[in-house]
Amino acid sequence: DYTTMEFVVLVLVRFFRKSETEATQIMLSVHHKGYGVAGIYPRDVAETKVVQVMDYAKENGMPLMLTAEPE
Repeated sequence: DYTTMEFVVLVLVRFFRKSETEATQIMLSVHHKGYGVAGIYPRDVAETKVVQVMDYAKENGMPLMLTAEPE
C-alpha cells in the first residue's frame, strides 16, 4: 500500500497551511528520507492534527503514517 504524493501535498496544504511549494518540499523529504516535519505545535494541537489527518487519510483510503513527537 502507498499514499500518493499528491495526497501528501494536499494534506500538508489543507491541515498544516503550507504553500504548494513548501508542501512539495516536505513531501519530497518524506519520499527520500522517510520523514518530514510538517510543523512545530503545542502538544494538544499536534495530537489533534494527527487525529484529524489520520481520519482524513482513512476516509480517503490512503495508508498515511503521521506522528507527533517532542521537539
